[in-house]
Amino acid sequence: MVAQRCRVRMLKLVGGLLLAGLLTHILSWYSTAGRRAHLQRRHFINDRGPVPGAELNNLFWAVQVTDLHVSKFLDPARVSEFEAFCNESLSVINPALVLATGDLTDAKTKDRLGSDQFEDEWKVYNSVLKKSGILKRAKWIDIRGNHDSFNIPDLRSMKNFYRKYSAWQKEGSFHYVHNTPFGNYSFICVDATLTPGPKRPYNFFGIIDKNQMHTLSRLAMESLYSNQTVWFGHYPTSTIVSASPGVRAVMSSAVAYMCGHLHTLGGIAPTLHSQHTQGTLELELGDWMKNRRYRIFAFDHNLFSFVDLVYNEWPAILITNPKSALYTNPAQEPTRRILHSTHIRILAFSTSPITSVHVKIDETDLGEASLSSGPLYTLKWNPDNYQTGIHKITVVVQDAKGRSQTRSHLFSLEDNISLSFSLIPSLILLTDHYILAQVLFFLLVLSQIILLIIFRYKRRPSLRGPQGFIGLTSFSVHVLCKTNLFYYSVLLLTIYTAVGPWFVGEIIDGHVGVCFAFGVIVGGNFTQGSLTYFVGITQMVFFNIPMMAYLCWCLLLRCKGHGFCSHIRHSRKIVCLPIYLFLIMVFAWQVYSCVFLALTYGTLAAFLSPMKLWLVVATVVMGRKVWRFSTPELRSYIIELKNCQSS
Repeated sequence: MVAQRCRVRMLKLVGGLLLAGLLTHILSWYSTAGRRAHLQRRHFINDRGPVPGAELNNLFWAVQVTDLHVSKFLDPARVSEFEAFCNESLSVINPALVLATGDLTDAKTKDRLGSDQFEDEWKVYNSVLKKSGILKRAKWIDIRGNHDSFNIPDLRSMKNFYRKYSAWQKEGSFHYVHNTPFGNYSFICVDATLTPGPKRPYNFFGIIDKNQMHTLSRLAMESLYSNQTVWFGHYPTSTIVSASPGVRAVMSSAVAYMCGHLHTLGGIAPTLHSQHTQGTLELELGDWMKNRRYRIFAFDHNLFSFVDLVYNEWPAILITNPKSALYTNPAQEPTRRILHSTHIRILAFSTSPITSVHVKIDETDLGEASLSSGPLYTLKWNPDNYQTGIHKITVVVQDAKGRSQTRSHLFSLEDNISLSFSLIPSLILLTDHYILAQVLFFLLVLSQIILLIIFRYKRRPSLRGPQGFIGLTSFSVHVLCKTNLFYYSVLLLTIYTAVGPWFVGEIIDGHVGVCFAFGVIVGGNFTQGSLTYFVGITQMVFFNIPMMAYLCWCLLLRCKGHGFCSHIRHSRKIVCLPIYLFLIMVFAWQVYSCVFLALTYGTLAAFLSPMKLWLVVATVVMGRKVWRFSTPELRSYIIELKNCQSS
């Protein structure tokens, strides 16, 4: 007994150590702390060149906006405020460049479940651009998002309204060079939208195949001669299925990658920023659709800075020197220029004249910054006073209407400062979610198959004395696995979930396709699985496994001599009621998935859906069968369990 307790304690200790080691590895993988010193050694040893001073030189700024979702059914203010943004806000900011990173239109039907391209939405978007005159004042680059590619069989389709109504009008990845008197700046678009573009929801993930990866590698090489490079796209890298060496590796020479798509996860993650191991900053921007977010970013003497803002909140403030230590990429930025700079530099914008720009570092007031030119305010400083440690700069800007905004960040002039992005945003942005889902899905499938096979061929132990929960559970699984009808039914369902077609339907209008766990086939094209694995996980967790558990429970009750009516009368209500409430919820979820399938991919998909409608029918049949079947084996189980309980 003592030896057994020691073994149990040792197993717990080993398990705890393994778990702690795994958590430590995960945290170290996603932690960006200490990365700055490593990156500093990789690149930019030579920081010679002009340094930030009092003049408006070696500086340009631009704007990003994303996920506009112009809709013909919802929220007219979405469009009217976007028009005001183009007319008024962008007139004040006066950017050299505007990046609209996808989901220009909503493309959802009135019930919010179906999807299609609506020309009216594109006409409204195009009208705003033309009426506001923004196309004459700034370079406007608008790219497609997943909503802009819903239900498009190919790029030549009449439904591809992007070609007709967008400002850029060109699909695919590309390299745009912004020329300035002080050098060139590269902007590389990552177009991971699907072609053909299925209706929602199976284009939530983007895909970059080998040919597209070669194109991106070539564009990356072209950009090496520019002062700085920014990559941009609709999808975060964590939602892009990419060929080797991976999209993060190919953009490693960029100072930042800017994207949208995640909509602050419904407000759960209002700030989604992190940094790749190669140093590239990944900066997801909240949506315009509900949150009215936009971003101002700038290159000041090749130092990258940005600020995420909410529409119509003035003044807007961007501190370009000293730049934020957290958002530094020393592998690509001449960070030593901050140490040699002569002035603090601030971009301040407002619809009313700026009346004061007050600067404070740590707890010391440095005074008022003065207007240099345009929106640039400067204040002379001595960087030598801040050579060690981390410091906080705070800027308070007030305009003639009495409106005031405060902006602050941490900065450092040391190379080995350790700052880290929050863990949750890093998990969201740096995890290849489709790989994680793929592994988890097949682990679930294999675990259930192995469990069934083991209990099928394992000799059932004889019952001796009253059995506890574990003993009765094991007994019920043995009964299920040794009853051919239920064993083969559950085994077939599990295997079919992994390899069989889930449904056949119009994945694109006029184009019948087939959906599997591992991908979608439509129009002769195969789209690799991504979101399908998440759907497969929910199918396993919220239906397949619960239904197997329910069958085991029913078989256990049958072995106790109960029928359907008698078990309701005699079973404990505290056990029976929650089980049936959960069962109703599980069954309702499966029925709803049939309705959802009909609304998204049509009636044909609902009827030709082995994993949805057919499974609903099969479940009803099996639920009836488990209470009515009778075999000699079942009678022997009843006798054995009765003898065990009476002993």
